[in-house]
Amino acid sequence: MDCKEVNKMIPDFLENKLNHRELRRFMEHISKCGECKEELSIQFLVLEGMVRLESGSTFDLQYELDRILEEARRRMKIRQIFHYIIYGAEILIIAVIIAVAVWMMI
Repeated sequence: MDCKEVNKMIPDFLENKLNHRELRRFMEHISKCGECKEELSIQFLVLEGMVRLESGSTFDLQYELDRILEEARRRMKIRQIFHYIIYGAEILIIAVIIAVAVWMMI
């Protein structure tokens, strides 16, 4: 994934609209590319900062962005575990089908 693609995905990331595959690729790129992470910080600052300034509330945007990134990492881990469970269940079902088929042939 290149920087241009990642930059287009930033708004969807901030709105939590990326699917699992997109999120994984986005997070992998952001973790390695300082320029894209900086662009993410800037877009987050602009979007969230304006909302907070208008409401008059205090905020620590860097802390909040770090929290959003950590939550995205957590979601990716949960989804990965879920996929492993589904994959294991599929293997188990196939094994049972094969065992039943072999048993019926005997």
